[in-house]
Amino acid sequence: MSEANWYVVHTYSGYENKVKANIEKTIENRKLQDQILEVTVPLQDVVEMKNGSKKQVQKKMFPGYVLIHMIMNDDTWYVVRNTRGVTGFVGPGSKPVPLTEEEMRPLGIRNEEVVVDFKEGDVVTVIGGVWENTVGEIKKIDTHKQMVTINVDMFGRETPVEISFTEVKKMDF
Repeated sequence: MSEANWYVVHTYSGYENKVKANIEKTIENRKLQDQILEVTVPLQDVVEMKNGSKKQVQKKMFPGYVLIHMIMNDDTWYVVRNTRGVTGFVGPGSKPVPLTEEEMRPLGIRNEEVVVDFKEGDVVTVIGGVWENTVGEIKKIDTHKQMVTINVDMFGRETPVEISFTEVKKMDF
């Protein structure tokens, strides 16, 4: 099996999030989760001055581009290349060139795997973010996104919520 690398895809400007959503939907429909691991639109926090007040907003680091962590083969190339809004991979001719580790570092995208001490069915406490102090049972663990899915009680209903590995702690009984 080939190794997964990060590739850059050129899109119509303003279509980055739509392309990301379309590729993620195709991954789900064609069951390519083990080949196309992550699709991201890199964002950066910027302070804007509007009407005399400072406002923190997120802006796209590379308008017109989407980053994809995938194993390059004919199927994945075809799926990405034929997604509505995609104009092509970045690279000479039709051959996509993966980003190097040095190129990835300033983007803040981590490649290292995180080893966790919990598994599906374990009860965890959220230790950060908007769900802080919420207790829930792990329903799903996504090692590529480094997220766990737990159910929380919202408006009297069990609702699944994705939370980062760094924001949960296993409950000790």
